[in-house]
Amino acid sequence: MHDIEVKKEILAGNSEIATENREVFQGKGIYVLNLMSGPGAGKTTLLQETIKRAGERFRIAVIEGDITSTTDRDRILATGARAIQIETMGACHLDALLIHNHLHQIDLDSIDCLIIENVGNLVCPAEFDLGEDDKVMILSVTEGDDKPRKYPVMFHNARAMIVSKTDLLPFVDFNMEKAVKDARRLNFDLEVFALSAKTGDGMDKWVEWLAGRIGKCRSYTGAR
Repeated sequence: MHDIEVKKEILAGNSEIATENREVFQGKGIYVLNLMSGPGAGKTTLLQETIKRAGERFRIAVIEGDITSTTDRDRILATGARAIQIETMGACHLDALLIHNHLHQIDLDSIDCLIIENVGNLVCPAEFDLGEDDKVMILSVTEGDDKPRKYPVMFHNARAMIVSKTDLLPFVDFNMEKAVKDARRLNFDLEVFALSAKTGDGMDKWVEWLAGRIGKCRSYTGAR
């Protein structure tokens, strides 16, 4: 019982800071996406390819969250996009305070979209609001189609699910129909994108959805 109360207090405190973050983002007309997945699902590769396709239309910045190292940040910087690194030094997720404390490293007046690549973990990241507009999670075909049943909170809280590495479908035991059906049992309105960042198959549909979300956010706030 004590553990439950402590968790409630932590989440309540996080929500207060997330609200502050959201007010900042909305005030500047920035669309914010919280990108989540297990380790190795392909978040950074997806971001690289997304930036290549959308970077000329929108000014994108990335916050990279990892337990340690700047490897993923360096990969994003190589695309020409702005990126900063948050090293959690053991924590399995980003929280609103970590985002709040690093926002000064980004010129928020010069971006349209902020993508937060969360720490690779299918459990904790889904529970922490960062002040984002949307949570999007990635499920790679190499992870198995049973993940919606094993990690329901992640799928329930996401606005969209990306099924990644579809180029490997002929070589793995992954039932696409089953995975999507199980995910939509948890979240009826879940958007689903099946794609391969390696081959580019399905990327255009994903990028157009993202562009629509960015445009809607900026139109709503009246930002230019």
